[in-house]
Amino acid sequence: MSLRIAYLTGEYPRATDTFIQREVAALRARGLTVETCSMRRTEAEHHTGPEQRTEAARTFHVLEATLNPARLIAAHLAAWRRPRAWLRALRLAWRTSPGGIKPTLYQLIYLVEAAVLAHHLRVRGLTHLHNHIAKSSCTVAMLASEMSGIPFSFTLHGPDIFYEPYRWRLDEKIARAQFVACISHFARSQAMVFSGPVHWRKLHIVHCGVDPARYDGAAPDVPAHLVFVGRLAAVKGVPMLLEAMQGLIADHPDLRLTLVGDGPEREGLEARARGLRGHVDFAGYQSQDEVAALLREATALVLPSFAEGLPVVLMEALAARVPVVTTRIAGVAELVEDELSGLLVPPGDAVALRAALGRVLGDPEMRRRMGEAGRARVLEEFASDREAAWLAQLFEGYAKGTPPETLRPEGRA
Repeated sequence: MSLRIAYLTGEYPRATDTFIQREVAALRARGLTVETCSMRRTEAEHHTGPEQRTEAARTFHVLEATLNPARLIAAHLAAWRRPRAWLRALRLAWRTSPGGIKPTLYQLIYLVEAAVLAHHLRVRGLTHLHNHIAKSSCTVAMLASEMSGIPFSFTLHGPDIFYEPYRWRLDEKIARAQFVACISHFARSQAMVFSGPVHWRKLHIVHCGVDPARYDGAAPDVPAHLVFVGRLAAVKGVPMLLEAMQGLIADHPDLRLTLVGDGPEREGLEARARGLRGHVDFAGYQSQDEVAALLREATALVLPSFAEGLPVVLMEALAARVPVVTTRIAGVAELVEDELSGLLVPPGDAVALRAALGRVLGDPEMRRRMGEAGRARVLEEFASDREAAWLAQLFEGYAKGTPPETLRPEGRA
């Protein structure tokens, strides 16, 4: 088929965004041409497995190309051959600036980068641009689309974009995008807040997905091993988890907590965990296979976040038949059914978190029941190959001018 898609995000591949890799791989497996672009080159610490290293080697890096004088000049000479489109992009960059000297300067930088990206798209014969994460990289995508005439779409995650929707002009991006893939009903509802009803028909729900086969196996039967997977940042609520651990150790003296991931709060969290020496392990970034192996040794996965989109790690745990304890926020309840596949607790409540963890640790039959229900839920609505098929249907339908009119694929919720 003639559809050739460019995938753009701020940093690709990242250890924290393996769901994008899975989506790209699933689309390619369906026969679509997908070439990846990244604003910046990721550090080696994110290349935790052969998949990441392969993807990093084949990805176009916009900032590096922009800093290459020959490529920069070639791109802008090409852009100026279509002066009206270039001027429209300039006006759009100016008009969507949040105001102030520094933000306006950034808008002009995004315009320069957009010209480089647009030139790359034309040289490679790419016919559609899709962006993940609707912040600065999506601004570049919007400007490149205006400059090149190549349509763009984007996947809307949250939660941080919803804190500053006007700064990132979510309204303008939704209006100009060919369609928007919202990762949950919650994300779609937020997009509806910042867009007119005329655009709601193009707000579809495309779940981030996992490959259930990677996590298949017997339900783990480990009595006291909790696993957390995520960035070590304030939004993830790890101090609440450490506080809950202190209250659990008396009843579960062999209790272990493995924290997978890294981030700006790691040093402070390590200091807080010193009183739990022997019970807490900071494992750093891990590959997909390593995370899958850890889940096979877990009693439960715990994610006490204060804000989320729809965490993929919860899907991974449920696919591995591991019950989850997490917070009742955003779109989480669209995946985790309270008392059925996991336990939902109020965010910021360490007492409720400790009580929920105590229930899971003390009831192996409940863990088994939740594990089976969780895997069934993932197979039904969050398998990466099925979500890629739906996303491919959107790409193809919009390219042909016959887009699907449903939020989800026919026959699915």
